[in-house]
Amino acid sequence: MADNERFEIRIAGSGGQGVILATELIGQAIALYEEGLYVVQTQAYGPEARGGKSKAEVVISSSPIDYPKVMAPNLQVILTQAAADEFARDTTPGGRIVYDDFFVIDIPGLGTGGEEFQRRIDARIYTLPIVRTARDKTGGEIVTNMVALGCVGRVFDLEKVSSSDSLRKAIAAHFPDKKIAAMNVEAFDMGYEIFKQTRLP
Repeated sequence: MADNERFEIRIAGSGGQGVILATELIGQAIALYEEGLYVVQTQAYGPEARGGKSKAEVVISSSPIDYPKVMAPNLQVILTQAAADEFARDTTPGGRIVYDDFFVIDIPGLGTGGEEFQRRIDARIYTLPIVRTARDKTGGEIVTNMVALGCVGRVFDLEKVSSSDSLRKAIAAHFPDKKIAAMNVEAFDMGYEIFKQTRLP
């Protein structure tokens, strides 16, 4: 990252999708494996412990962070329709939004959310099979957050924010059981690949 540069990330979905853990792992990756960067993680969720709206955010900066909240995310990974409707338009101009293609049907920014709504979103938009990849190719929906984190890792490499390898290390270190750790790293790698194979707008 360049001097005095700030990169903001939001992962949003519903309770039970693991968005908080995903952002905690981003924080750990930066804090433990990257030198010269500062990071802070925050979270918010609805009154329902499971199924309610949930978002978690990370700010990464090359200088000390004076304000810990996300103001206009450079990257949003959005896993539910409710989160898309509420948060999509917050994206910084020219930023990226990754929507899950299973739970987000009416896609803000691609015209399906209405012409007026489309004009309000100046972002590079992707619809990717995050939940379907977790469900069909890895450990089930429990690893949806790791597939989403793979998308974050791909953006890290594209934007040169950090290294996707730092995220892999943080995931592997987080799970003491080697088989569970391997399953989560595999889900991360699948998320990375589905984004890598997507045409970049």
